[in-house]
Amino acid sequence: MEISSINAFLAYYEKTREATIRVINVIPPDHLDWAYMPGKFSIGDQVRHIAAIERNVFAEVALGNRPCYKGCRKDLADGYDNVVSYFNEMHRQSVLIFQSISDDALRNTIKSLDGKDIELGSFLRALVLHEIHHRAALCIYLNLLGVTTPPIIGLMEEQVIQLSK
Repeated sequence: MEISSINAFLAYYEKTREATIRVINVIPPDHLDWAYMPGKFSIGDQVRHIAAIERNVFAEVALGNRPCYKGCRKDLADGYDNVVSYFNEMHRQSVLIFQSISDDALRNTIKSLDGKDIELGSFLRALVLHEIHHRAALCIYLNLLGVTTPPIIGLMEEQVIQLSK
């Protein structure tokens, strides 16, 4: 996917975000601190991580700044409602920043976090991939807890099988 229009990118990214929100909406609040093993991200850490990386890495770098990511632990937001509010606020701030980017600027070369030259549009594409990666992890965490997660594209596998007959 080549990103040549910031508005087209944001429309696509909002669809990605909507799918992530559907997953967040099924998180049992009393399991927010659950992790599959000690030392790994909790469910809340996953949500905070998506939000913090979006705002403090991708949006900052898009502005031409150094990233200012400090982690994703409870000091950012604790408790289900606060985590969801933090998630939404970081996204709101990020979208405002992304909306300030011109279409021409998407072709500008920036330094990625590992120091490689990359077009800004390609860097923003990595934001989508990052969110999808952590949304998938959230789905696995929730499935381990016996929580049914929503379909991402509208149908469950069983429905696709039925339609394929």
